[in-house]
Amino acid sequence: MVGLFYIYLPMSWQIPTQVELDIISGKAKYQTFQTGNGGQSIMAVPANSYAVIFGYDFSPAGGGFTSAGTIFNTGFATATAHAAAIKFFETQQISFFTGTDFFPFIHHVNIELAIMPYVIDTLVPDANRVLQGFQALTIDNTPISRQLYITSTNDVTITHGLIQNITSAASAIPITNRTPQSLTYGGSPQLMNTQTNYGPGATPQNFMQPSVKDYADFAFGLLPNNPDNQAFATPDATNGLVSAYERLLALTQENNAAANYYLCVHYALYSKTVPEQRG
Repeated sequence: MVGLFYIYLPMSWQIPTQVELDIISGKAKYQTFQTGNGGQSIMAVPANSYAVIFGYDFSPAGGGFTSAGTIFNTGFATATAHAAAIKFFETQQISFFTGTDFFPFIHHVNIELAIMPYVIDTLVPDANRVLQGFQALTIDNTPISRQLYITSTNDVTITHGLIQNITSAASAIPITNRTPQSLTYGGSPQLMNTQTNYGPGATPQNFMQPSVKDYADFAFGLLPNNPDNQAFATPDATNGLVSAYERLLALTQENNAAANYYLCVHYALYSKTVPEQRG
């Protein structure tokens, strides 16, 4: 008797139960929005309708090409490949703006060592042959899945980019009712990042820690411009979010399909006005 074996691959997101029931009953329609390449997209939501985004699959930018590599021989010390050409692709951000709410997501993307096939010098005796190879670095663009629950009655603006640089300011955290000694860094002499700038130098997006609320309680002084409780970058070619396409253009890889990012958004579309309670 031949047995049947089923392999179930885990997913990091699933359709919410009520949304799935609505799709099955015809109250909602399952949709996907596939985007990529340029970094700025708008997912249309028709009038008198609303969308419930419940997940996405993200293929990071930077795959399909390698950094400048080095030739090495097995009989000698292996030279180290440098990540300078592709380090910009290690931190990538996706954000959703519904017209009323903003949802940023930051992904760290691994750099991998790529070894090209060995070359064997066939013109020398076997005992004296040296294996050679080409060592380089590449981006692991294995798709990343994420669970979401974003509702919108408006068109959804989706932005993708690379986080280029940050600047920060550090302070010791005092003891307060929310930062008690021994349980948190409250009272510790260690310096912690309390203000991180992710955006343009003149108008940075300031990520404040431990909290924007009652910032003065921590004796850090007045709040700077554009304070925020969330860590995310805003577009700026020097200091903040940089288009992956712009970076690929500089590397003459803009037309390399594998090097561009791709994002598949999964959502349910309801062809009716949004109810007062949406969960």
